[in-house]
Amino acid sequence: MAFRCGCLFLFSTTTPLYPLLPSKTLKMKSVSPRPICITLNPKRPVHFNVSAIQQTKEASSIAPLEDKGVLRSRWKAAIDFKWIRENKDLVAENIKKRNASADLDLVLELYENMCAVQKEVELLREERNRVAGRMKGKMELSERQILIEKGKNLKEELSGLEERLVQITDKLQFEAQCIPNLTHPDVPIGGEEASVMRNMMGSPREFNFPVKDHLQLGKELDLFDFDAAGEVSGSKFYYLKNEAVLLEMGLVNWALVEAKSKGFTPLITPEIVRSPVVEKCGFQPRGQNTQVYSIEGTDQCLIGTAEIPVGGIHMDSIIPDSTLPLKYVAYSHCFRTEAGAAGMATRGLYRVHQFSKVEMFIICRPEDSNNHLEELIDIEEKLFKSLGLHSKTLDMGSGDLGVPAYRKYDVEAWMPGLGRYGEISSASNCTDYQSRRLGIRFRPSSSDLPSVGSKRSNIGSTQFVHTLNATACAVPRMIICLLENFQEEDGSIVIPEPLRPYMGGLDVIKPKSK
Repeated sequence: MAFRCGCLFLFSTTTPLYPLLPSKTLKMKSVSPRPICITLNPKRPVHFNVSAIQQTKEASSIAPLEDKGVLRSRWKAAIDFKWIRENKDLVAENIKKRNASADLDLVLELYENMCAVQKEVELLREERNRVAGRMKGKMELSERQILIEKGKNLKEELSGLEERLVQITDKLQFEAQCIPNLTHPDVPIGGEEASVMRNMMGSPREFNFPVKDHLQLGKELDLFDFDAAGEVSGSKFYYLKNEAVLLEMGLVNWALVEAKSKGFTPLITPEIVRSPVVEKCGFQPRGQNTQVYSIEGTDQCLIGTAEIPVGGIHMDSIIPDSTLPLKYVAYSHCFRTEAGAAGMATRGLYRVHQFSKVEMFIICRPEDSNNHLEELIDIEEKLFKSLGLHSKTLDMGSGDLGVPAYRKYDVEAWMPGLGRYGEISSASNCTDYQSRRLGIRFRPSSSDLPSVGSKRSNIGSTQFVHTLNATACAVPRMIICLLENFQEEDGSIVIPEPLRPYMGGLDVIKPKSK
């Protein structure tokens, strides 16, 4: 079943300025480091800082319909408003489950207004065409003059209605894109605390010596340098050194080879993408703090996950049914601002601004997406189990899904140095949330279409695909797990056997000789 009302926050309190197009081009003669105010409309000034290019909360909303300086989205999601109207109670209950800030009543009111104005526009266009048709025939000059005047009045009236239709449509898109995807009926209701354990793998290792965390181990084994990276790049950056470099590359190659053996096509993706692609995949700022690095003066961003460029490969295309499912495994560097993240629980490699990750991505038929989610989480669990990690899989609560996800599993591994479980992976079924924004469809084969009498119906019609994503290996957190779980009393680290062929046969990271 295709779920039709998944939506993202197209605008937010800190949305970068460039995803929005003002009604007029703005020109600046010089660039100043101080905040600048440019007035599109006297009632709605847009404030931004050149160094951050972020809108204020006031400027990020759509202007009132009577304003001339309406900010319009650069793209529109294929949202099924008729379906939302016909399933109002279901959508309202889902918004409540997801704790989303969507105004469903306003969305439906705007939709009705749009339909009414659209009908008026169509009637006026028909009348204008009739007048134009009558003027082609022979008639008295006075009669022609009357028709000319009528045509002029119709043109002016139509122009005003068309402008209002555009404004209502933009406002409708903005409000509707606050509605989250639907939720799988088995998802527990509530926040992260409501999540239910799906599986437990292994048991925590018992140590007969004091356990060190990855920061202490990395310092003693000369594997990291946070201090130098802090001077060069700022906080939450790091250098990997010596065997840690081999460990990162070994993890990446191991994950790629394992996924390829299961039918996934390997990719290395661009790490800079256009802002609309980021938005269409559902990666938008939440609250006051954006997680996206934007490139000043452009419509481009650094990716936070390879899911974004992989999702964009088939943007605005119709995929042959015979090629589905499409399975990709992509390696990339990822960049996240991690705004608001601080404290002992996020120290070291646990939460950083730049890291390497291997991501799996599936494009499939709607009826197959639930099975593919189980396939993805099964792959993840087997990967981590093969390394000897103790972990648990959680079916995440409705309030912790994120706007695009219909269902999400998280894998958390035991990190003895940190003394807690930490998330190392997730797998999400986004149904048609992303495909409705990216414009990815498929055309079912005629044998799959319902029969009407002796004929097949809707031959040639297309449907939106479903998309899924899952992390095969988030390198920094895997390094934490490996160092802390496989440390020895002498300070050495035993490399799990599956990784050794990808590290030149290295089986132990030993303390450096002094």
